[in-house]
Order: sequence, then C-alpha cells, then structure tokens
Amino acid sequence: MKLTPAKINLFLMYKLPAAYFTGVRATYIDDERCEVRVRHRWINQNPFRSMFWAVQGMAAELTTGALVLSKIRESGKSISMLVASNSSTFSKKAVGKIMFQCVDGLKLDEAIEKAIATKEGQSFVMHAKGVNSEGEEVSSFSFEWTIKLKERL
Repeated sequence: MKLTPAKINLFLMYKLPAAYFTGVRATYIDDERCEVRVRHRWINQNPFRSMFWAVQGMAAELTTGALVLSKIRESGKSISMLVASNSSTFSKKAVGKIMFQCVDGLKLDEAIEKAIATKEGQSFVMHAKGVNSEGEEVSSFSFEWTIKLKERL
C-alpha cells in the first residue's frame, strides 16, 4: 500500500499528536520528494513570535522519515529505521506558511538494497529545507538515518 499525504497525516494524528496539533501536515510524496507544510500560529511559536525550532524540526524530519518509511514498505522487507544524528541551521525568522521539502528519495534505493544484500546496517544523510511563502530559506536540516534488516527468530 503506497503512502499518501492523507495516510501520513492520519498517522501523525494517532502516533505523533505533538506534530499534528502544532499544524505539521504532509502535502506531497513520491519516490523522489516529500513536502510538508506548517503555518506559524500561537500554539507553535516561541517567545520571539516566530515558529519554535522544534516544530520546524518535526516538519523537516517528517519529510525525510516519510520517504524512508515509503521505500521500506516498497521493499517488502522488515527493516528498522532510526535517526542517528541531526543538525540544523536557521537563517531567517519563521513566520507565515513554511514549506519543508526533501528531494533525497532516490538515494534510499541503494542503501536499502545494500542493507538487504549484506544484512548489515546502513547509514545515509538526508536533507530538508524550509522556505517561507516568499521562497526565502528559513531553516535547513540534515538527518543521518540508519536502517537495518530485522532478524527473524
């Protein structure tokens, strides 16, 4: 079953309510890219009247994580996934509607194939960029994901 934005948003509501209630919503996903939007509101702002960094992080991580989850589902294998590390930079105040996008979906295919073939864990870095409605970058995130084929007992 292919992941769709509606299925991702339903998953958020039940499994990650903090992301859902702060307004994080998936808007697009395919083999190459995932887009997530979040609008600056009272519930997700910091004391400086911009979007709290953690809300931006949830949206950015969702763009990368949804792609990883989608590719794992397509493989038909039982594979675990985990964020090993992340880093971020913030270049502009995040107000209004912020769109996060990850376009690293194709790099996952090789990592998943290698994890299945070697039965060894693989790690790879995926990037997500957040831009405001004027097209200006407000933040940039890098997530190091690790995947590993689960052993059957």
